[in-house]
Amino acid sequence: MTAETTTGADELAVGFARTLRGCGLSVPTSSVINFAQALGAVGLTSRDHVYWAARATLVRRPEDHGVFDRAFQVFWDGTPPAGGVAEPEPVTITLAVDDGDDDEPAGAPPRDDPTIELRFSAAEVLRDKDFQAYDDAELAEAHRLMARLRVTGSPRRSLRLRAAPRGRPDLRRTLRAAMQTDGEAVYRRYRAPAAKYRRIVLLLDVSGSMEPYARSLLRFVQAAVAGRRQVEAFALGTRLTRLTRELGSRDPDRAVRQAAARVLDWSGGTRLGDGLAHFNDEWGVRGMARGAVVVILSDGWDRGDPTVLGEQLERLSRVAYRIVWVNPLKVTPGYAPLARGMAAALPHVDRFVEGHSLAALEHLAVILDEP
Repeated sequence: MTAETTTGADELAVGFARTLRGCGLSVPTSSVINFAQALGAVGLTSRDHVYWAARATLVRRPEDHGVFDRAFQVFWDGTPPAGGVAEPEPVTITLAVDDGDDDEPAGAPPRDDPTIELRFSAAEVLRDKDFQAYDDAELAEAHRLMARLRVTGSPRRSLRLRAAPRGRPDLRRTLRAAMQTDGEAVYRRYRAPAAKYRRIVLLLDVSGSMEPYARSLLRFVQAAVAGRRQVEAFALGTRLTRLTRELGSRDPDRAVRQAAARVLDWSGGTRLGDGLAHFNDEWGVRGMARGAVVVILSDGWDRGDPTVLGEQLERLSRVAYRIVWVNPLKVTPGYAPLARGMAAALPHVDRFVEGHSLAALEHLAVILDEP
């Protein structure tokens, strides 16, 4: 075999496929990929192995065997063809964005023309990209995708009972069914505790240090509030501002505008300890946080006394079911929670997760749905 043994199997597979197409054979891209994988398995040292790997993956019709044999002899052995081999047919490479719309009907057979279509998904590109690296167009697309996130919440057993195939006997429904069978309790009915979802409380840091992330995280908070009942939202800065009513609108843009107008200390300082003390006194300990999942979205930079923050989180942890701290800076290489506020908070936090990208928020939604 005169081909360079150092030539990659992928390059050889593509080159030989072009030769076959130049001879008039129909070689789809999927067959070329299978041929390259076969070459990786059998190697390039044996001519017979390469021949049968190519014939098994690239030839689909018995009448093409003769043309294939001549093309293989020309390409791999360097033997001049009797009547010449046509120039390889050029391969068309098409770059397309996968926006979720497919022009081809469902179930359509694959095309045999030598066209390689490279597709990429804009959503996949944005999923792992840091919010602070977005341009305006990417930010708008991320906000649109974020509106699709659904937060169900952590399930718990309810005191109410519902019909179930097994559980406690339901005498009323059993007797009612017995009226249809001459008083015989042929069909027994049961009840079991219904599932109920815990309240979710979202506390968003809107200080200046959170500016690159706060507006994107506000979209996530809005999607959670609008998506289900018993979700409460607050803004944490130099003061505590309740935003549940403003973010409850089904129109995300309107909801965010209303929330931004309500928050007077946007991109200002932050006193996390004082804000949590206000929350505990007015809402949290009184009942809103009891048995709830409390989510704090903050980078942990606090101008207040870290001792106050630690005390208030300890107080909150006594009534909350779970405390989740979402820090956009956690993904930074070499990051360590050395800020005074973050160091004081961690001993009282159940989950410490990232919050810098769409993928991180999708993971957060999964955490919020955990039992």
